[in-house]
Formats: sequence, structure tokens, C-alpha cells
Amino acid sequence: MENENVTEIPLSQIRDFPDHPYQVKDDECMNDLVFSIKERGLIQPIIVRPIEDNLYEMVSGHRRKRAFELAGLKSIPAKVVELTRDEAILVMVDSNLQREVILPSEKAKAYKMRLDAMKRQGQRSDLTSDPKGPKLVASRSNKELAKQVNESESQIKRYIRLTELIPEMLDLVDEGKVAMRPAVEISYLPKESQEQLVKAMEFSDATPSHYQAIRMKNCYRDGKLTEEVIDTIMDEAKPNQKEKSPFRDKRIEGLIPQSVPRDKQCDYVLKALRFYNKYRERARDNRER
Repeated sequence: MENENVTEIPLSQIRDFPDHPYQVKDDECMNDLVFSIKERGLIQPIIVRPIEDNLYEMVSGHRRKRAFELAGLKSIPAKVVELTRDEAILVMVDSNLQREVILPSEKAKAYKMRLDAMKRQGQRSDLTSDPKGPKLVASRSNKELAKQVNESESQIKRYIRLTELIPEMLDLVDEGKVAMRPAVEISYLPKESQEQLVKAMEFSDATPSHYQAIRMKNCYRDGKLTEEVIDTIMDEAKPNQKEKSPFRDKRIEGLIPQSVPRDKQCDYVLKALRFYNKYRERARDNRER
């Protein structure tokens, strides 16, 4: 990178990168990083780019910046680099792809940001070291990105499709509750249908198989996907599926003892309601005396 130097910059003058795709969590790993910084200082400075007078934008090092905040420090060693927004995106994505654990949602957003930036400026393959160089033809962007991140083009396309999921569904993918292949099919459903599907999944206590997700996508394509269709598909019995509760409202299920079998929950609630109604009748009779 050109025109770079390391200097101490007040944390108050550093702004986070817009739509930063990688999560920064105050977890055990963050605590270890805070301890390391207190004991040994910062080994690798963060990277920032100047955006206006006395203000900078984070490019690489969001976790390190957060650790400095938690450590109670007021400034941080930073490498200041003159970058355009698209050049900054390429550096930001590349510097984080080396992490050991990257969530599907993080890859999805990062790949999309990086691919969009590559298409806009047609950068050469060595995108993080020299913003100047031979231009790439836009149609080669997918192939170039696949080569750089060591993923197949089809897998990159799958990850990018995940950016079309609503946050609740994307969280389920990150948690491993919804597999990649059905998630990709679900991404073709409109937001309203995805919201209905999340509710149906909660009620049925199950997640859609790849086949079920394809059926829902086909129903949507044919203009036949309704809330009733989603419920019907999700109500289908699947291997190892838990027996679902007869109540859609989780508050009701939460009041039923776990010792009551699923097939006896309606009887339990009816018995409880009869008891409550008798209690109300006795209370009314006492008031009228």
C-alpha cells in the first residue's frame, strides 16, 4: 500500500466501516485479546483511511479497536492508508478472511461486498497491495473472486444468495439449524413468506428439508405460495422430527409442565380451564351473598 504510516489515533476519531460484515462479540476470545493488549500491547496496528478533517474510517482491526475500548485505552496505533471506498472494501474483506471461524452470514456479506467492489472498478488480482494495475473485465469477477478466496464459483453464488434471507432466517443458518442448500432455496422467497416460514418452523419444531424448500420456491414461482401452503409443507412428518405442540402460542406451552406428554397437552389445558371456571363461579357466588 502506498502513502502509509503508523501513528497513535484517538479512538474517538475512528468511525466503523459502513455495513461491516464481520461480527465483533464481547466473548471469551475478546477477553483474551483485551488481556493480551494490556500485557504486551498491540502487535499489529489497525488500518484506517482518512475520510475528513481529523476523522478516520476503520478498514481492518474492528476487534482490536473494541479490545482497546474495553481495556480503557484512549488511542490506538494505526496505519493510515489513502484508499477509495472500493479499495477499502477489498482490504477489509481480505484481512478478515484469514480468521479461523467465519459464520455463513459473514462470508455471504463479505463476498457480496467484495464482488460488487471488483465489478465496479475491475481491479487486478493483487487487490490488497496496489490499487493501480491492469483492469479486469467485469464478467471475470466471479472467477477471480473464486480463485482468491479458494472457493468454487457455485459456492460463492450460494453464499451471496444468503444475503437475501431475513435476519431471523440468517441467524438459523449461522446456528446450524438450517442447512446451506435449503437456505439457498428459501432465499428466493419474498420477505413476507420467509417470515411466515419462520413462524411455521417454530410451531412445527422442525426445519425444512432441501426438497421442501424447493417445493416452496416452486409454489412461489407459480403464484401458489400461501401461509396455508407453507404450514402444510412444514406439518409433513420427517424422520427424527419431534412431535409438535398442539398450540401455536409459545406462552401456553410454557405453562404446561414438561412431564405432560404432547398428546395429553390439550386434555391438561381443558382440565385447567374447567378448574379455573369453577373457581370463578365460586368467587362470584361468594360476592353475591
